Order: sequence, then C-alpha cells, then structure tokens
Amino acid sequence: MQSNISLASQIGDYKFDNLLLNAAGIRCATTEELDKILDSDAGGCVTKSATPEPRKGNESPRMKATSMGCINSMGLPNHGLDYYLEFAEANQGKNGKQVILSVAGLSIDQSIEMLKKIQASSFAGLTELNLSCPNIAGKSQVGYDFEAVRDVLTSAFSFFKKPLGLKLPPYFDFNQFDGIAEVLNDFPVTYINVINSIGNGLVVDPETESVVIKPKGGFGGLGGDYVKPTALANVRALRQRLRPEISIIGTGGIKSGKDVFEHVLCGANLVQIGTAFGFDGTPIFERISKELKAIMEKKGYKTLDEFRGKLKTIE
Repeated sequence: MQSNISLASQIGDYKFDNLLLNAAGIRCATTEELDKILDSDAGGCVTKSATPEPRKGNESPRMKATSMGCINSMGLPNHGLDYYLEFAEANQGKNGKQVILSVAGLSIDQSIEMLKKIQASSFAGLTELNLSCPNIAGKSQVGYDFEAVRDVLTSAFSFFKKPLGLKLPPYFDFNQFDGIAEVLNDFPVTYINVINSIGNGLVVDPETESVVIKPKGGFGGLGGDYVKPTALANVRALRQRLRPEISIIGTGGIKSGKDVFEHVLCGANLVQIGTAFGFDGTPIFERISKELKAIMEKKGYKTLDEFRGKLKTIE
C-alpha cells in the first residue's frame, strides 16, 4: 500500500525524490563514502564541510558515543575544497540525486574565498555555508553574531549568484529567533539548515573521573537524542519568522520515521541525519523511509505537503 505515498520534496528549483539526506560531518569525508550515500535510498548527499585546504582536525580521542547520542570535537577534518568540488561537479544530478556542497571557512575571508571558487566553477547545485561549527578552538560561531552574519551575506551575495543555504547553530531565545530571521529575510537565501550540534557540552566518565574527549578540555558538540527538542524548536520558530521562499532543512535527533514526521510537522522541507547515520550507515535511509511511509499511511497522508508546518497548538 505504501507505493502510492511520496517522500518527494523540493528546495528552490531542486527536487529530491526522498527528503532524507546525510548531515555533513559523519561518513561523508571521502568520495567512496559519498558514493555509498548516492547509491542508497537517500535523496542525495551532503559533502563533508570543506575548508580551503585539507585539515587533519583535532587530536583524538575527539568523538565518544553515549547512551543518548554522542559528543564530538572533530575540528573539521576534511580533504579540502578542491576534492569535494570536483566530486560535486562530477556527480550533481547523477541518477536523479542532488549533491549539496558544504563549506566552512575558519574565518569570514576563507568562506568568501571558497564561495568565489564555487561561483567560478561548473557546479550548479546547492551550496551550504556552515556558520556554526562549535569545535574549532579559539573560533566563535559566526551564527551567533547577527551583524557578522549580515556582513558575510552582504559580501557573498555581491558576487554569488548560485543557490546558497546556511547551516546555523541552535538558538534558544525568542530574541535570537527574531534577530537571525530579521537578517536572513533581507537576503536571497535559498534555505537554512537547523541545527548544528549543541556546542560545548561536557560528558564525564565517573569511573575514570575524567572527560571523555581530548580537545578543548573535554568540551564538545552534542548530537542525538539530546538535541531533538531544540532542533524542532528551531525549525518551528524560524518557519514562523522567515519568508516562505526560504526553505528549511531540519537536522537533529533523527533516528526514526517518527522523528522525521515531527520535523516536517514543524515545517522542514528536508531532513538531515547525523548521529544515527554514524551508528547505522546507509541502511538507515531505507528503514526510516519505510517507517515514515507507515505513519503517513496510517494518518491518510500521501504527500509531505499535506502536513508540513501544520503543527497544532493548544488553545
């Protein structure tokens, strides 16, 4: 019966047969890993967030699984922009799948430098500018400085004519939701991706009386079950505040079809799976697709549009 249920969605002019994607950061650092995602049930792939040059990232141990997800301070290990841009140019639209090219400069100047290289390239897909990496020692998250976000977007859109999405940090206060929306609504942003990991959490091992990761004295980004309520709040609050032309990718705490259903109900156009994808690998896309279709079938929905953004409140 599920065959007549569609998980197709769209961001701008870009169509996805399935709303499920990987999140930049896990199992997407090499072309082999990206090929596996494109060969799976996912609607496309997101590359590892690239810096201008290859990086080894932070010292190990830099990631630790926990009962509720994980804590990490990876420090953007990646093969550099040229590596991922070449992959994106070669694979965009292959087998009807989209490639999203993620970039994360260690400074605003680096981000602008990479966007200029992408603008000059043959890549015509979606670029995702990460303004929210919490795991670079000594570097603050640009996404929390609204004037800095305005400055980088003013600079970027002075020359960047391709579709641009932004990966943002989690916001926790209505003033923050209002502030970032006021900035974003002034620019032709194609989509936002909320949320990146909740930065600077701390996990303690009581047996060893120690932190569990080495970088930054044990402080790291939280992912998994810890973050889903915050992710849903960001999707919902920003959907209520942004121009309808700005799509939303929901990311955070997704490990089942129910989790995806909740993200879409809050207003997500697509979703990205990070922590759970790290644990389960590409089979997770088939499993969650089946679970989501089962929920939609039970509720009588045939398309995502029928319930997207229609979360009820209590009168």
